[in-house]
Amino acid sequence: MSNNKNSTLFENWNTIPNWLSFARIIMVPIFAVLFLKGHVLWSVFVLALSGLSDFFDGKIARRFNQISDLGKLLDPVADKLTEITIAVLLYLTFSAGEGLVKTFSWIFLIFIIKELTMVVFGGIMLLVGLRPGAAEIYGKVSTFVFYGVMLLMFGFAPGVGAFREFWTIPDTLLVVLIAVSAVLTVIAFTSYLPGVYRQVKEKYSKK
Repeated sequence: MSNNKNSTLFENWNTIPNWLSFARIIMVPIFAVLFLKGHVLWSVFVLALSGLSDFFDGKIARRFNQISDLGKLLDPVADKLTEITIAVLLYLTFSAGEGLVKTFSWIFLIFIIKELTMVVFGGIMLLVGLRPGAAEIYGKVSTFVFYGVMLLMFGFAPGVGAFREFWTIPDTLLVVLIAVSAVLTVIAFTSYLPGVYRQVKEKYSKK
């Protein structure tokens, strides 16, 4: 049964949404290199472009009936690679800084651990013939808030923001925004667990 499921993975793969997902994956190292080289404004541009492509690939897939099994896999992979990269870069940046933001820089580890856990368990599920579930409403809200907060940080966070000379987010507000996003991330993670449990139970109860 798992072979049949995996054999459909590349059916109807050549679609615009899938190419947009491929592009988002390629944008991840580009974004990271630009940020590390101090080209924050360009890195924000690439991140915003990635977010737009994420928005449009879903719209196009539903509008033109281009939903595919590969797309259901590529989309979350692109999301997770992007989110892990953002969290790692900001953790390294703020943990090396000073003040309140440095004290609470560990919050970024929540994003990293959650996404890495989902990547690992998603891979295990595929290996045993199960399919990681699509994002629930909690996951979509969490992702939306995450990108919103991170874009705000890349624009106006102290020591990072490309536009911080015009306005800088106060440290306290910044920590609150990061903490809210982290809480939503944990809620989103727990929302996936019932679906995983159901799949595992169905698979092994048949045996």
